[in-house]
Amino acid sequence: QVQLVESGGGLVQTGGSLRISCAASGSIYSISAMGWDRQVPGKQRELVARIINGGSTEYADSVKGRFTISRDNGKNTVYLQMNSLKPEDTANYYCKVSTWGAVYWGQGTQVTVSS
Repeated sequence: QVQLVESGGGLVQTGGSLRISCAASGSIYSISAMGWDRQVPGKQRELVARIINGGSTEYADSVKGRFTISRDNGKNTVYLQMNSLKPEDTANYYCKVSTWGAVYWGQGTQVTVSS
């Protein structure tokens, strides 16, 4: 089992920045990838960014060049630095951790970008 605690998020104006964090605990030895998805009510959850063991990263086209995902292995924490935020980035952001046999989700943190 992996437990996830998210922090950060909130309200920001267009063009602003936010950083959200997700700390993992439990069976962290089994983690193969950490990342973030987001969801807007009425729409499917979508990948925002992820980082796999070894450091390779993947981003949604809509956030490339604006968002940066990073991981502190010593703290078992993944970060998402979000710059140049747009109103369309408004969503509930969920930390997602993949292990050898399961996928775990955080409780979600709301990011709201005002125009």
